[in-house]
Amino acid sequence: MVDTERGYMSDKTAMEAAPSVVNGLTVDQQRFYDDNGYIILRGVFTKGECAGWRQELHDLAKRLEPHHDTDATWGSVRTGQTRILHCHDVQFQSAAMARLITDPRLTAPLQSIIGPNVQLHHTKMFIKPPEKGSPFPLHQDFPYFPHESNSMVAAIVHFDDAPLAKGCVRVVPGSHKGGPRAHASSSDHHLPIADYPIDSAVPCEALAGDVLIFNYLTIHGSGVNVSQEARTTLLVQARDPMDIPVIRTHESRGQGMMLAGIDPSCCTRPLSLETVPVGAPG
Repeated sequence: MVDTERGYMSDKTAMEAAPSVVNGLTVDQQRFYDDNGYIILRGVFTKGECAGWRQELHDLAKRLEPHHDTDATWGSVRTGQTRILHCHDVQFQSAAMARLITDPRLTAPLQSIIGPNVQLHHTKMFIKPPEKGSPFPLHQDFPYFPHESNSMVAAIVHFDDAPLAKGCVRVVPGSHKGGPRAHASSSDHHLPIADYPIDSAVPCEALAGDVLIFNYLTIHGSGVNVSQEARTTLLVQARDPMDIPVIRTHESRGQGMMLAGIDPSCCTRPLSLETVPVGAPG
């Protein structure tokens, strides 16, 4: 069915939020997220705000290019024909991004899912260039940074429209309930492509200002950007500050910053379960 207001095929599975989400998720939205492991919040940010943030990230990509290899294409799909530009910890590169990640319009829905205290794990800029934006095979984020209580979620803020042709994110609804899956690649951690083809997942088409949130156990990926325009997003990965990492991995400069609430441990929580003495409480 075509959504005439949005101009693309409506996602029949995704729950769409009301424009204002400062008060967090509604009961129905929370139920949808719990059942499906993801939710798309529509119109969280204005088109004008997103246009400014989009330019901010494209300017950042240009500044980084002479100094860093910003192509984050996975080895399993690296052919030399596609690219995806990325940067970790963008809040250290742009004050606008630092303000955005603590904006209540973003943090209130995260509090509905995680709890009153929301702690940053990391941020990432992703720009899929036009006509050659790299894909991501279906995978879970869990293998990259496993946590004891699995409170980790990803929030993707869309700074421009992300229809199917731009390689929008796809998800497998309800897959978070199956726990960690065996992955095929030791480096990319993607799932066996024969068993998990990208076309089998539900497209999460989005407009500028929409936010997609999903659990790190939810199977997800994205296709190639074959459109004439770039796809620009900010990924914010967050957790409950009391959720202990299973192993010390994927640490970053900004990790531990409180996006909402407080850190009840006063920064005394173990760095990982590996550092907890045998017999000591976790």
